Amino acid sequence: MIKIVITGASGFIGQAFLCRFAADPELELYGVGRRPLLQNLSGIRYSQLELADLNTLDFTPDVVIHAAGKAGPWGRCGEYWRDNVLTTERVINFCQQREAPRLIYLSTAAVYYRYQHQLGLTEQETIGPDFANEYARSKYLAEQKIQAYQGEKTILRPCAVFGAGDKLLFPPLLEAAGKKQLPLLTSTDMPAFGDIMPVETLCDYMRRAVTLPQLRSVYNLSNAEPVAINTFLQEVLKRFNLPAAKKQISVGQLMLIARLVEGGYRLLGINKPPPITRFGVGVFGYSKTLDVNAALTDFGPPSCSLSAGLDALVQHYSEQTLCLS
Repeated sequence: MIKIVITGASGFIGQAFLCRFAADPELELYGVGRRPLLQNLSGIRYSQLELADLNTLDFTPDVVIHAAGKAGPWGRCGEYWRDNVLTTERVINFCQQREAPRLIYLSTAAVYYRYQHQLGLTEQETIGPDFANEYARSKYLAEQKIQAYQGEKTILRPCAVFGAGDKLLFPPLLEAAGKKQLPLLTSTDMPAFGDIMPVETLCDYMRRAVTLPQLRSVYNLSNAEPVAINTFLQEVLKRFNLPAAKKQISVGQLMLIARLVEGGYRLLGINKPPPITRFGVGVFGYSKTLDVNAALTDFGPPSCSLSAGLDALVQHYSEQTLCLS
């Protein structure tokens, strides 16, 4: 049996991993998170604690999956440093004191992103010194900490992830669409294409990284089926019985609006995320696709299609609505 500690276990991806593999007879899971779990899961252990106290765990893992951190396009530099870089240092310290287990770090493809079209990004792309936002910068700084770890390690860079528990990707889109405020972004040079993946696929890739005999230092992860973003958005709205998006606006125009809104929020010292960010415009307005040949070779094909992932998400929302009614 493989003993696994997963940090960020009360978050979107960490909790999805626990739910998916709680009954796996080959795994002994120990989740660590800052908040209580949303549901009781038999077959796992869970501790609600800060990563500064990780060394108090009475558990020596074979593998540590570090999924904790601050996500999202808006926040203070110090918050990103604390939650993404400093926490990574603490996880590495824990590993060094627990017989150097395999360390799997959940990073993000956002480390590559620029405000332009980027197709076929490989793991060997030059990263930095400029980043799309402080989130991406902090995740790359954390990656550098991981690379210095003396034990076995790998870095996973997934594209945008959706599924039950997501709060950053689909919920704002569905809310805007419900108010008929979701625009379609247009570009003068090419329509935007992007990679997106269901959380089920990501969790299964994380599971495969646990047992693969030898890992590469970095893997790009996606569902290997890039989509035309506007077409995909319309399909999502159709699945959720929401009105189709009709209003069109150019990427350049919306980017300017986002820049002004962000500037206003910073000037006024508003800490909550603005309704529109440059990063959000960039994700939906510029093509971003990943070369995932390394993952396909080592881990195999995605386990869940985009269509099946959307079906599962619609079912989740339907069940939530029934519970609240």
